[in-house]
Amino acid sequence: MDLNSIQTVYFIGVGGIGMSALARYFNQRGARVYGYDKTATELTRTLAAEGIDIHYEDDIRFIPQGVDLVVYTPAVPAAHQELQYFQANGFPVKKRAEVLGIISRGMKAIAIAGTHGKTTTTTLTTFLLRSCGIDCSAFLGGIALDFETNFVAGHTEWVVVEADEYDRSFLHLSPEIAVILSMDADHLDIYGDRETMLETGFRAFAKRVKPGGAAYVQHRWVEELGPVGKTIAFGLGHGAYRAENIRVEEGFFTFDFYSPQGVMQGLQLSLPGRHNVENATVAIAIALQLGAAEADIRLALREFRGIRRRFEFLSRSEKGVYIDDYAHHPSELQAAIGAARELYPGKRLTGVFQPHLFTRTRDFAPGFAEALAALDEVLLMEIYPAREAPLPGIDSAWLLEQIPGQDKRLVSSEAVPEVVKQLQPEVLLTLGAGDIDLLRAPLKRYFENR
Repeated sequence: MDLNSIQTVYFIGVGGIGMSALARYFNQRGARVYGYDKTATELTRTLAAEGIDIHYEDDIRFIPQGVDLVVYTPAVPAAHQELQYFQANGFPVKKRAEVLGIISRGMKAIAIAGTHGKTTTTTLTTFLLRSCGIDCSAFLGGIALDFETNFVAGHTEWVVVEADEYDRSFLHLSPEIAVILSMDADHLDIYGDRETMLETGFRAFAKRVKPGGAAYVQHRWVEELGPVGKTIAFGLGHGAYRAENIRVEEGFFTFDFYSPQGVMQGLQLSLPGRHNVENATVAIAIALQLGAAEADIRLALREFRGIRRRFEFLSRSEKGVYIDDYAHHPSELQAAIGAARELYPGKRLTGVFQPHLFTRTRDFAPGFAEALAALDEVLLMEIYPAREAPLPGIDSAWLLEQIPGQDKRLVSSEAVPEVVKQLQPEVLLTLGAGDIDLLRAPLKRYFENR
């Protein structure tokens, strides 16, 4: 596919975080960009303000003339009328991952994979490189607060991309540099079991690294990944690139960084949590590989503002703290809750959690229960179904029963603001990947006005 010949692009599901980055890419190239999404959101309104034509009805009458490329997401049902129209009439129809693979194929890609931490690490890597004078483009899985977008346009061959394991999307990429942050079981509705996920997912991805390239792999996973080409271990306390002596100083997570290039002592990271120190470790490794200087790395780590919905502070004062996070897997919940506990020892932690997908709730219920038990108070919302139909017996009441402790309750999304007001939490976390982000504004107002 010749990207230069594409004048008109149509996106089905344009409001998705990965889809919107591609839409912005084509829009900045000067193509006419149109799209459908189910509902209007802050992101779709922003896209419209940038000149992208968006509608919210599944109706072929909205399809413009002369569409050169149709991009869709697997979240769109097969019965979608517009999708069926394009498929039946011979239009070039491609999944989001295919298009990202085509764009990055002629570039030097840094592809960051893992069941957790992709968005933070992709964004931090991009920010580090650009702050250190290393120009690059980037397709991000979240809205970077430093860039105010999920697509960053550069002017060199280097591109940083989030490599998504869902639907084996990352197998469309052929990176110069790969990263594997974690390989915990997830998306078993796609893979069936964890061994299949490893063999047909992550191992296959690692083998797609171009000759002469390498994969940075979190040290715990190197042996399980097996012989897949050149691998370089990183992590906390282990690996060729590692962080040691982690502590909190002056409100920053502070650590010493060891690598084959030498030692950097007392690096300070703006993001909280040991998991983010580990994410920073591989971002620094990549920056060093591409020629970054220590002084620039030090400054960038302190100045990085983070990503929307990744341990994002929406209110922080003596009256209380409100943090919003995208965590939707037990490991992510443990990381977010653990970071809050380390930052605010002795404070009472209240968490509002919205489970995401019936299958994920069923498959990881014990892990969710254990992670949520680390909170002092649990407010559990109903399961966000996304692309799934309900499963018999799998609901939030069933999950609630498995959470140890007494301070736990079911709560509807509509009731959350009033319940939070009654509880007057010291530290509040909203956690989940569904539409729980709609609670951000009212909860932020409450904390600002209390």
